[in-house]
Amino acid sequence: MATAAATPPGGDDVSRLTDAQRALRAQILATEHWSLLASRSTTQSEVLTRIAIFLTLVSAGVFGLGVLGNATGFRGGFAGVAIGVLLLLSTLGVVTQLRVFNTAEEDLAYVLAMNRLRGAYVDLDPGVEPYLLMSPADDAEGAIRTYYPFAGRDRTQVLGSSMMLILLVGSVLVGLLCGSVVWALADVAGWAVAVAVGVAAATVNFALWLFRGYRSYERVWRTHVPLRRTTPDGGAAGSAGA
Repeated sequence: MATAAATPPGGDDVSRLTDAQRALRAQILATEHWSLLASRSTTQSEVLTRIAIFLTLVSAGVFGLGVLGNATGFRGGFAGVAIGVLLLLSTLGVVTQLRVFNTAEEDLAYVLAMNRLRGAYVDLDPGVEPYLLMSPADDAEGAIRTYYPFAGRDRTQVLGSSMMLILLVGSVLVGLLCGSVVWALADVAGWAVAVAVGVAAATVNFALWLFRGYRSYERVWRTHVPLRRTTPDGGAAGSAGA
């Protein structure tokens, strides 16, 4: 792989640093690296806890509606209670989805920051680059290599993500809520219309959130200016525009 130039994209000539200065710089970079790792770990732990709480509430809410439905024969005030519970769960789903999508953007920022630090390590000692499994380039290709070091990103990794899980659950809840509201208006619309409205609402919700996620991902690359870009041989080189 290609090695980085002696002069980093935004810094001084590291070849002129003394051993003490190199050691101090390495210590500062390592401290920042550990800080990023801790922040990333805390963020991931927090969002996974939020997802677990949300799914627990969904399970409890659906189970409670099932018990209430059996007790009331799905008549009387069951429709009102069901709409209220589904409205609460849908609202919690929106809040959880916002946090999950925001966390994905934060996580990308952590990955780019750590890639940039790896580039600084390579500046200090170009000989370490072949031993780095993750990328020292903080561009899109470098981020993909860090996320997926052994294979390119494909649909299965997106479909199996926590973001997709929470999006599916949230969309189903929105569909159930809209369908229940239509079903409650039984004098105006029958069950077929309620099912159609529910499916349409879930589909629209799913598509809108996917669009929002794509826009936020694109916004990162419109605003982020990499210091190093991935070279054709998989190495990293300084960006002339940085």
